[in-house]
Amino acid sequence: MRHCSDTRPTAGMPAWRSVPVARDRRWTGDLRTAVRCAVALFGLLLSIDGGTGGLTWWRAVLWLALSAGLLGALCPTRVSAGEGWLAACAPLRHRRVRTDRLVSVRVMDGVSRRLVLRDALGARVEIDPRTLVDNPALWCRLEEDARKSAASGCLRYGRSALRDLAEQVDRETALTVFRISGLEP
Repeated sequence: MRHCSDTRPTAGMPAWRSVPVARDRRWTGDLRTAVRCAVALFGLLLSIDGGTGGLTWWRAVLWLALSAGLLGALCPTRVSAGEGWLAACAPLRHRRVRTDRLVSVRVMDGVSRRLVLRDALGARVEIDPRTLVDNPALWCRLEEDARKSAASGCLRYGRSALRDLAEQVDRETALTVFRISGLEP
């Protein structure tokens, strides 16, 4: 029996085997919205400052920096998953976790809910659980690998969090099917 922190390749599994990567389908739309908000703020600040007659080049640079800061704050995290891994890429950081060697899965409540995944190698990824609910391919990839992790004995904490998330995904999927078919309650 393999230990969960064993990082050796599995015997008989070719390294060249390509598995489709699941990506967040809403990411480009969310990025477009963030860019629109930043551009709108920049235009609004320039027009107000220009209307009052106080617009100078250094103030325009200041407004540009403020708009860039807003873009950085609103820029969504790009989530993708493949066989055995899940990655979350934000503007200034890229994190990746081995989902086939998960140790814990936690849902952190607060201003915004976060799903925190930790693997046996010490890596940690935080994502919005709504991303998994809105992207069934990402959820299926994570769920399949989490089952492998639980079967191998690695997953020590978080089975109830995964079960709750699975129920939420199933509920949202059923509501979407009802909505599309015209049977909405």
